[in-house]
Amino acid sequence: MQRIDSVGEILVRVARPDDEAAVDRLLAASFPRLSAKAYAPTELARALPVMTKANPRLLASGSYFVAEALDGLLVGAGGWTRERPGTGEIEDGLAHVRHFAVDADWGGRGIGRSLFGRCRDTARDSGIARFECYATLNAEPFYAALGFSSVRRLEIMLAAATPLPSVVMTFSL
Repeated sequence: MQRIDSVGEILVRVARPDDEAAVDRLLAASFPRLSAKAYAPTELARALPVMTKANPRLLASGSYFVAEALDGLLVGAGGWTRERPGTGEIEDGLAHVRHFAVDADWGGRGIGRSLFGRCRDTARDSGIARFECYATLNAEPFYAALGFSSVRRLEIMLAAATPLPSVVMTFSL
């Protein structure tokens, strides 16, 4: 267990494949509420069915983490991979921040920062020198507060004909 300021005891641990249903619940509780101010309802209606599903490959990667409250409730999740989302390309020394979320009721308490710290430390230990992130528009301020720099806007194709306006951001480790 680790103490996170203003939250209490939270366990940040490596995600497991059997966390899939809990991560699905977390994403479904987080993304609609937090994305509503940044995206039109029609954009969210197309994107949320894809965004709110846990990625089994991430859950089994060993570099995806969950934040668990004392009662076992997952209140945050996020990780990294060497593979670029959507293409699988690997660039030496570069990793990609993946599928971060904090339950909207638990936001602003350091959970996302703690998850990112775990990602940063494990990536650095694995020889990673730089992170790249495809941030949702509503997440751009969070990543900027961590030290990421916005590089450019892009539309991510979540599924066939489902573009989502996003921001490419980078962070040097």
